[in-house]
Amino acid sequence: MTTTTALPTRPLGTTGPRVSALGLGCMGMSALYGEADRAESIATIHAALDAGVTLLDTGDFYGMGHNELLINEALRTAPAAAREQALTSVKFGALRAVEGDFLGYDGRPDAVKNFAAYSLHRLGTDHIDIYRIARVDPDVPIEETVGAIAELVEAGHVRHIGLSEVGADTLRRAAAVAPIADLQIEYSLLSRGIEDRILPAARELGIGITAYGVLSRGLISGHVTRDQAFAPGDFRGMSPRFQGENLGRNLDLVDRLRDVAAAKGVTVAQAAIAWVLAQGPRHGADIVPLIGARRRDRLAEALGALDVTLDTAELASIEAAVPAGAAAGARYPENQMAHLDSEQ
Repeated sequence: MTTTTALPTRPLGTTGPRVSALGLGCMGMSALYGEADRAESIATIHAALDAGVTLLDTGDFYGMGHNELLINEALRTAPAAAREQALTSVKFGALRAVEGDFLGYDGRPDAVKNFAAYSLHRLGTDHIDIYRIARVDPDVPIEETVGAIAELVEAGHVRHIGLSEVGADTLRRAAAVAPIADLQIEYSLLSRGIEDRILPAARELGIGITAYGVLSRGLISGHVTRDQAFAPGDFRGMSPRFQGENLGRNLDLVDRLRDVAAAKGVTVAQAAIAWVLAQGPRHGADIVPLIGARRRDRLAEALGALDVTLDTAELASIEAAVPAGAAAGARYPENQMAHLDSEQ
């Protein structure tokens, strides 16, 4: 396999690197979506690199380090050209119990450096391209956490600083300490809360957006059914948007989106991804969607969204099918919503 494809690229803010217009979110290959096929996961990473994807997103707590080791293996077994173009985006800070429960977040400076040391070892690299705390530690000022990452940048262990799920005020405080490349945050047709304050603040500060959940964990992919059964360990089994009447109401929205997509000659997933992609060009192409594909066929479908151009009328039709605020249910269970600085 050789890397022969070049995808469109977008900058991660004014201080970050240029990356492929779609990134690959690797979490589902190790955690929160039930069992994954290791060989297929590695093949999917290879296929993404071969297609020109340069941004691989992970977290040190995805599968208790499993995901970083998986990416290590995928990069080691990829052609040199593909390996050299890959950029790693790593989240840290989540505390886990043996049983897998989340126990909180640790953003103390010494903890930041400890987490980074383990990630560098698992990834088999001497630097992390973008490093970010997964959720703000309420007991540690964001200035201290970002300051510790800035020290890692100065030492050469990290190239760029990112943030995850922070509100506009926290974003400003962090940016006053050190350059912030991007904010990773959920953004989709069903999750548009960033549009009021967070997105304008990021644009004012020159901070890019890496948007996760662009298909709302598959809910608006066109592949979820009304009688969907989720495997043990699948996050969606307890996600409010997938429960009872909420699921039915949300899939009603998907049916409306399916009609718009069919008229365009694309899949539901491609329409949803293309809508997120289209929010960037209006403001300098500052949004990079992360696609959580675990299989090569899903990856190929997602990459097809890059060939979809939506005109003003088509964007309006999509937004009429899935209006802002129309989602039934919160994006996380209540106890997890409490950890989101972006929702405060």
